[in-house]
Amino acid sequence: MSKEFRNIYISSLILLFIFSSGVAGYIIIENYNFTEAVYMTILTMSTVGFEEVRPLSTHGMIFTVVLIITSLGLFGYFLTSVTGIFIDGDYRKAVKVYYRTKKIKKLKDHIIVCGFGRNGKKAVNDLLELNKRVVIIDNDNEIITDETNEEILKNKNLIVIHGDASNEETLEKANVKNAKALLTTLPNDAENLLIVLTSRDLNKNIKIISRVSDEHSFKKLKRAGADNIIMPDIVGGAKMAKLVTEPDIVEFMEFLMLREGQDVNLEELSCSDLASCFVNSTIADLDIRKKTGANIIGLKLKDGTYMFNPNADIKLNKEDKLFVLGSIKQIEKLKSLLESGHYFDSNT
Repeated sequence: MSKEFRNIYISSLILLFIFSSGVAGYIIIENYNFTEAVYMTILTMSTVGFEEVRPLSTHGMIFTVVLIITSLGLFGYFLTSVTGIFIDGDYRKAVKVYYRTKKIKKLKDHIIVCGFGRNGKKAVNDLLELNKRVVIIDNDNEIITDETNEEILKNKNLIVIHGDASNEETLEKANVKNAKALLTTLPNDAENLLIVLTSRDLNKNIKIISRVSDEHSFKKLKRAGADNIIMPDIVGGAKMAKLVTEPDIVEFMEFLMLREGQDVNLEELSCSDLASCFVNSTIADLDIRKKTGANIIGLKLKDGTYMFNPNADIKLNKEDKLFVLGSIKQIEKLKSLLESGHYFDSNT
């Protein structure tokens, strides 16, 4: 709650107390009925100057003076505060926060990005291009309101929270318990470590990817619960070396990543999500290339081993994951067939 709304809340409670005391006082001192007491209390607190219900006793006059003195300044402060939230724009901010909170509570399988610096901005931009729902957490209000970020911040799939991502309350505001993944891209390893620890404690199943600046922090982040750790300096150095030795491969992979989500997709399919009829089937049995046009280019076995261009006689296990390359239509067709359980009935 902002300072302005907190002041209104407190002054409202005090006014309610004074009003109740006024009603009770007139009933006790002047023997007014409830309606008369309410009428006199409102007249007195608002100082509009209408004639009292009937002449007041000495005690009633003293009570009225005390009621005017105690309520007049507070009533004026209350009206000033209410007017101020409309003039200063606090009402619009409050409404915006309310609808943002309501929208976040409905999110599921969204991605939280902690930090909107160079790495965070790039990650957010790529995720939005893939039509993913993203929640940004950053404590630097200037970065979030920067005009250069205006276009990306208008995206309907993006929600921004201003706050400390290492704070449990802030992560709960981002609905971390229902999030699919969390990316922490801060340049400070200690802050990333704290975010990883807190988010892992709040959601045991969330996928956590963290940036690291110092290689000595790598193991600490792993122990804290990070699934993947990225060191930009190492990645950048490896890319530079690859550009010298195999530049066309690098350019091809970059082209593939840039086109992903447009006319080509490299997608991961978990065998646990497929129909039961595929368990113990071989890659040759699936004949994915013929039926859908897509290609299996890799396989991750249940023990974590990766296989590139796997042999056709390899049997699929429920814990395996397929890496499939194809156009958007080809991937969607493959998913539809595999999830329906009628894959082997298809002749297309």
